[in-house]
Amino acid sequence: MARITVEDCLAQVSNRFLITQMTIKRVKQYREGYQTLVDSKNKENVTALREIAAGKVLPERPLDEIEHAIEADQDDA
Repeated sequence: MARITVEDCLAQVSNRFLITQMTIKRVKQYREGYQTLVDSKNKENVTALREIAAGKVLPERPLDEIEHAIEADQDDA
């Protein structure tokens, strides 16, 4: 099992506080029913960090916009 840390996320987002805010917002979205963007059997906060480290969630692209893109992809399938 690979470990994920904030340092892994710093390659995508250079501000630790922004990473924290993004993680919190993403966890709230999971609890509202949003789907994860990466496969993970970890807790919500670790999954959110994995998404940030993978570049799936970026501060330049609002998370709501990402969710709409996912829904559009699922509708096309």
